Amino acid sequence: MIKSFKEKIYIAIKDQGLRRYLFNTIWLFSDQVLRLVAGLFVGIWVARYLGPNQFGILNYALAFLAIFGVIAKLGLDSLIVRNIVNHPDKSDVYLGTAFWLKIIGAVITVTITGAYLLLSDEAYSTKVYILLLTSSLIFQSFEVTDFFFQAKVLSKFTSICKTIQLIISSLAKVYLISVRADLLSFIMVQFLDQITLGITQFLAFRYYSKNSHFISRFNIEVAKDLLRNAWPLIFGSLVVMIYMRIDQIMIMKIIGEKEMGLFSAAVRLSEAWYFVPVIITNSLFPAVLNAKKTDEAEYKKRMQRLFNLMVIVSIGVAMPISIASPWLVDIFYGKAYHAAAKILALHVWTGVFVSLGVASSNSFLAENLQKFGLWKAIAGAIINIVLNLLLIPKLGIIGAAFSTLVCQMCASVFFNVLYKKSRPIFRMQMNAILFYENIFQGNKRRDLIK
Repeated sequence: MIKSFKEKIYIAIKDQGLRRYLFNTIWLFSDQVLRLVAGLFVGIWVARYLGPNQFGILNYALAFLAIFGVIAKLGLDSLIVRNIVNHPDKSDVYLGTAFWLKIIGAVITVTITGAYLLLSDEAYSTKVYILLLTSSLIFQSFEVTDFFFQAKVLSKFTSICKTIQLIISSLAKVYLISVRADLLSFIMVQFLDQITLGITQFLAFRYYSKNSHFISRFNIEVAKDLLRNAWPLIFGSLVVMIYMRIDQIMIMKIIGEKEMGLFSAAVRLSEAWYFVPVIITNSLFPAVLNAKKTDEAEYKKRMQRLFNLMVIVSIGVAMPISIASPWLVDIFYGKAYHAAAKILALHVWTGVFVSLGVASSNSFLAENLQKFGLWKAIAGAIINIVLNLLLIPKLGIIGAAFSTLVCQMCASVFFNVLYKKSRPIFRMQMNAILFYENIFQGNKRRDLIK
């Protein structure tokens, strides 16, 4: 009989399966913590160097990259991980098919971007920045190897690749600051980042799986099946990215590049920790899927614990940042960005609902609720656009921050009550928000979802 909490922890760590997930999570966290540190020191140094105006233009171009980049992804990420977990003998076929689909998606993305820029009234330099960044998405196709490592719970390989890319990128940016380079030079570093990451990921996969020739394993039937299942995810991810980044584009169009720079500075600090819910979910998703296949009750317990953890972590981050926002902005960005403090104090609370949305997106995949997820995302995007149109002219960038918060609350949580099959997810989310079921309750936990 186990008599102490210490003994429970010892026995849990001895479990080989749990140890794999634990080490996988540690690798993911280590990579993202390193990126967070680099972002705080190098990224903020870049923001200080460029100033609010040029920093606003840089983030305007990056917002377009984020929105158009979703097309190149084709919504395949979670599907490929799921399929490799369920059918490991077909890994090469799934990887090869996804690789070429992403190549096609990248070409389509560059074409759409070029057509938009020809018709737009953007400044010539801004058009160049946007086209350069979207062209780099072709090398994003090599990220399919990351899906393989996720499915095998071997994220250390991807973490090493991202660390190499981060070191090269950070050193390049520091050099550009030291020689007083122009904005185009920093855009080129962003372009080279994707190339470096793609090459290192491919080399890491070749090192681990020497006999794999996935690039030559395209299968038209698998492609049709993937696209048939992925189209709600494609449009859902596109719509989500629109309501995550449309505020920045609208700020630039309505009130100018300086306000765009201030808003972007606040958002960067607010979103700096978003890797935490993504890593937790990506690392534990295979375990959740395995529970779904064997024990529905255990699956629900694991999802509830995941939602609980998301809320506790996100509130633990949001509260101190919101309180200390004036000091944080002045310390990191300087007095030129002081007006961004009020944006940070409000926007950081969006992370609570982002975390719940990240966890629920995988739950939607497990429950085959992708189509409902798409309609939620569309409704959320509409709400965000309408609120931005109403509030930005009146309240400025604080209106954009409020619009983002309301949009995330609706799209990530409250819309789930509208559909019968998603109401159990909504109840789990509300249990977590209200601390009705807490991960510290242990054996006293009740399963309220039944």
